[in-house]
Amino acid sequence: MDLDLTPAQRSFLDHVEAFARERVAPAAAAIDQSGVFPRELVAEAGKLGLLGVTIPEAYGGAGLDPVTYALAVETIARASATLAVILVVQNSLVAEPLARYGTDAQKDTWLRALVTGRALGAFALSEAQAGSDAAHQKTIARLDDRGYLVKGRKVWVAAGEAAHVVLLFAQTQPGSEGRAISAFLVPLDSPGLTRSAPIDSIGVRGLGCVDLECDDVRVDAEWMVGGPGLGFKLAMWALEGCRIGIAAQAIGIGQAALDEALAHARRREQFGQPISNFQAVQFMLADVATELDAARLLTLKAADAKARQPRALLESAMAKLQASETAHRAADKALQILGAAGYRRGSVVERLFRDSRVTEIYPGTSEVQRMVIAEQILGIKR
Repeated sequence: MDLDLTPAQRSFLDHVEAFARERVAPAAAAIDQSGVFPRELVAEAGKLGLLGVTIPEAYGGAGLDPVTYALAVETIARASATLAVILVVQNSLVAEPLARYGTDAQKDTWLRALVTGRALGAFALSEAQAGSDAAHQKTIARLDDRGYLVKGRKVWVAAGEAAHVVLLFAQTQPGSEGRAISAFLVPLDSPGLTRSAPIDSIGVRGLGCVDLECDDVRVDAEWMVGGPGLGFKLAMWALEGCRIGIAAQAIGIGQAALDEALAHARRREQFGQPISNFQAVQFMLADVATELDAARLLTLKAADAKARQPRALLESAMAKLQASETAHRAADKALQILGAAGYRRGSVVERLFRDSRVTEIYPGTSEVQRMVIAEQILGIKR
């Protein structure tokens, strides 16, 4: 097993680390406090290739591998969990599915714009009654002689506030028990499509989540991605990559929490000595460091599997489960070590604690990941 980075990987990640340190980290607190979508940082990320890390250079992407992508997301997440998720949406949920399933015309129109930052994308699968049970879509796309008319409501559409196009999923054969789902590229300025005001949340603020209301939105048949009835397959493939991205985001959050705890433990004195001398603190730090490294290795294994295998369902579920729950524990232990200094509103650890929690919910809760893992290791077909 070779864990060394190639010169191309190292060069790319060096630029990402500099960007995270010099531009993202100084803005992270303001993003959290204001809840404003960081458009300027997203544009800068596009210039570095972070909006199309694995997309071929022929389409304007960086042409790199999933391992580099995961390491880049972790690096950004150590500075800002919000920007990291925006990158995951753009890469894993929009650009990569379009590169894999899209037609040449779809790629020429949207993929080049997405990976260079000239356009932002969003992913609209979840509905009020179709979250974990994503197959039972209520949004309908009815075919007529002019294409499709889409009617329904999507919820928690990340980056939807700033996006130019959305990959939207709808039933194209109503009454088919959730199987005949198709995917469509829908410009967000389409007549009949309405965005809600941005949805606030306790963590990862500034993500630009909105609900989308589709009231007979006209979509040309040429903007269906992957073919009729293949939308659910496309969505599940995209979510595998997204789970790897969110695992990397979670590790970045957890590592940032560990960094804060280490610095505080060395600096803070009680009973005449640094608290890093106390075994109780040492054990908490040791546990967090070990769990983070284990999660990181699982995530890199999943990213490598994505590059080598047709599917990485088991690997991505394991990585996302371990990384998200590890991030939560890391932030919790960091808060315990910092005590009142961490519990203060506006502290870095307070933000990390709030940001970590949602990694156990999206995209697919920890319970869903355990269900997927169990089905895979038991050979259960669902």
